[in-house]
Amino acid sequence: EVQLVESGGGLVQPGGSLTLSCSASGFQFNAYDMSWVRQAPGKDLEWVSGIHSNGYIKNYADSVKGRFTIFRSDFDNTVNQQMSGLKTEDTAVYYCATGGYSWNYKRALQSQGTQVTVSE
Repeated sequence: EVQLVESGGGLVQPGGSLTLSCSASGFQFNAYDMSWVRQAPGKDLEWVSGIHSNGYIKNYADSVKGRFTIFRSDFDNTVNQQMSGLKTEDTAVYYCATGGYSWNYKRALQSQGTQVTVSE
């Protein structure tokens, strides 16, 4: 069973930084592309970033390009997202997912996500 546990969220001021982490288990992590997605209050899930299983090919939504960086460690089965220059519109619950693109990501149903709140 795919298990994804997110952590690292919090309250941060505009312009601040956070690094999110996702611990994966229950599948062959190093064979999977991975993504971060988010859901703001009252909105649909939005794909944010993706990383190929090789760790080199990375893709980002236009809204976060240049501010967010996705990276992974196959040593400890984690995928992380470094976020800087945070904006109020980045406020959302963030989830990691299998699949590396906006059209093929899949969240683990039991994932709780991690809340990121950007506010003065």
